[in-house]
Amino acid sequence: MLPPLFARPPADPTEERRIRRLANARHAPASWLQRAHIITLSWDGAQVGQIAAQLGCHPATVYRWLHRFNTGGIDDLGDLPRSGRPRRLGEPDRGQIIALARSDPPGRLHRQADGALGLARPEQADQPAQWTLDALAQAAQAEGIAVGRSQVRRILQAEGVRWRTVRSWSTSGDQQFAPKERPSSPSTPPRRSRRS
Repeated sequence: MLPPLFARPPADPTEERRIRRLANARHAPASWLQRAHIITLSWDGAQVGQIAAQLGCHPATVYRWLHRFNTGGIDDLGDLPRSGRPRRLGEPDRGQIIALARSDPPGRLHRQADGALGLARPEQADQPAQWTLDALAQAAQAEGIAVGRSQVRRILQAEGVRWRTVRSWSTSGDQQFAPKERPSSPSTPPRRSRRS
């Protein structure tokens, strides 16, 4: 059994503020979020086993990141250089793509004050109403990020971000909408097995 280990106290208020802000960020790489959560939970008094259970990771992972933070600070929470070809896109570009996928598409209809559906800005009538991989790649390219459809897909899958919106067909903002009833019974009865 490993001895108890806690994150060292913050070196200054700026370091604590940066790590706590990172732990609460919405548009950051998942690995950095997990590492920042490990540090903040340790600062709040949680032990290694409690942190591992809360974050759904192995206690050895918690030990590794607490030890790396204690020796090198916030700069050591990043990934070590890997062998092979370096990534074409840096973390800021990857973060922009993730933020783009979580935003509303420019052509999505919004409910107006009078209850009618319409675009927020009429000049976006030809823009996509739903995010697709092609639409996300085009929007990222418009922001100056040289990325293709397959790379957008890999980035979003690695971060666990859904680019497709889940459509709910059972609710509506329409006053005259009637919810779906129970499904009807099957028209063909199941076959009975013939056993003698």
